Amino acid sequence: MSTAVSDSIRKVKAAERGKNLEYFTVVWNSLEGLVAIVSGLIAGSISLMGFGVDSLIEVTSGGAVLWRMRAESDRQRREKIERTTLRIVGGCFVALALYVTYEGSSKLIFREVPERSIVGIVLAVVSLTAMPILARAKRRVSKELSSAAMAADATQTDFCAYLSAILLTGLLLNALFGMWWADPVGGLAMVPLIAREGFRALQGKTCCHSSG
Repeated sequence: MSTAVSDSIRKVKAAERGKNLEYFTVVWNSLEGLVAIVSGLIAGSISLMGFGVDSLIEVTSGGAVLWRMRAESDRQRREKIERTTLRIVGGCFVALALYVTYEGSSKLIFREVPERSIVGIVLAVVSLTAMPILARAKRRVSKELSSAAMAADATQTDFCAYLSAILLTGLLLNALFGMWWADPVGGLAMVPLIAREGFRALQGKTCCHSSG
């Protein structure tokens, strides 16, 4: 078997693994987002709500990478898909940052005490465990395919892990020590990361950035 044929087969297999990882990302974040939003509404937790909405935005990102991978052979269509998706995702991130800023500040000012959320704590622990593993798998595929789009999506998954850590810290401080302010502060701590991703997306520097 020639080297060219071998490389072609390897890339086809890597592309298939990449698609499976993105399908998993879409399903995982859909469930994660719904659980986080529902439990956030029940507990009155702004950090859980913000985390849940971010998860749903990640669904858009994962779906966009799949859409983009299917357009790999058509450069003009691929670039149009990337530009459109980046604007949508970037706008969603900026809107989320504004929402979390408003809600987090309001809860601090009016001392709105959130309920303890065991479901939220479990969700944050599971996400914090799973996201780094998923990010490493995506990064391996991105190297095999020389795909900047997949590499950028791996970075998005790492970003989700960072938010999980912030979420878990706020929820645990509230649940174990009654530090009610830790939840809105945790939400506000997410804002710079969320806003940065939003502006980077609007500038065409994240999510589905070109793979060349």
